[in-house]
Amino acid sequence: MTKTRLDIARIRAALRVIDPVFLGTPLYRCEALEPGLGCAVSIKLETANPVRSFKGRGTEVVASLLAERGPRAAVCASAGNLGQALAWSGRGRGLEVTVVASRFATVAKLDRIRALGARLELVDGDHELAREWAAAIARYEGIRLVEDSLDLETCEGAATIGLELVEALGRAELTEPTELTEATEPTELAGTARPFDTVLIALGGGALATGVGHVLKVLAPSVEVICVQPSGAPAMTRSWHARRVVTTDSTDTIADGVAGRYPIPAVLDDLLLVADDAVLVREASIVAGMRMLHDHAGLVVEPSAALGIAAILEDRDRFAGRHVVTVVCGSNVDADAYRRWVGGDTVSRS
Repeated sequence: MTKTRLDIARIRAALRVIDPVFLGTPLYRCEALEPGLGCAVSIKLETANPVRSFKGRGTEVVASLLAERGPRAAVCASAGNLGQALAWSGRGRGLEVTVVASRFATVAKLDRIRALGARLELVDGDHELAREWAAAIARYEGIRLVEDSLDLETCEGAATIGLELVEALGRAELTEPTELTEATEPTELAGTARPFDTVLIALGGGALATGVGHVLKVLAPSVEVICVQPSGAPAMTRSWHARRVVTTDSTDTIADGVAGRYPIPAVLDDLLLVADDAVLVREASIVAGMRMLHDHAGLVVEPSAALGIAAILEDRDRFAGRHVVTVVCGSNVDADAYRRWVGGDTVSRS
């Protein structure tokens, strides 16, 4: 392998088809978090949109292409967030959307998929079984199978977050290499202040990590890209360290949005080029991160969105004296479960 599958020109073109409601999301320093974490922390908030996650960036690209020249129907497997996003993007373009999910997925996510007009099919198994069933539906009905992380649109849509992070580093003219390779020389932003030096990204299937990581490594390679995954769903992190696909028999984590067992080889190849590290965090740290984001940032987040804070909590020495951005990637959470994790009557049932 000599380069990633992603392309900066296509990522910039994606900005023209993504609904502006998903773009220009807040990026701000959250000083209230810093005493408990021992470093400067900024939040990239990807929850203030109609589907309450970053996934709409990618599904907007998918739906735009389908509306122009593809079958006007699509199916995906989802733990909840991709399904909501595809339903939202498809509805706005007159597409028929089917979502396959585990019967044990977060109820709030399933209810929202139905509310957005998608056909919802449930399987008695985990996300990997849902992926198999979604592929069978696509073959039988002759419709588009949307595969998160494997489909470039999902990665390059998510990569627009990276463009916004780079913009925050400064508006100086950029010198871009034509491709990203393992031997690419660092290309610095000319004459630019460096408001942050590290980005923490939740790692599941890899769309967010490879998308944002690609942009940063091409346009701002001195920024460290660290992927974070739960110890109870470690397949992609183990694969990154082994430099080969490593699967697991099961997952055991509250972070359902990143609980995959079978890494996609092409996505792992991309991740090996754009990630500087991949770390695992404990469930207790994820819950502590959710609690900190609620108590000190006023944010209700799902477990996957707290992975970055969890990583800092588990390795304060590593991040001491640094300025870290954590991508808060989703806020679709079951109210009762959230109360159990975080404590107190903090979420209404609405």
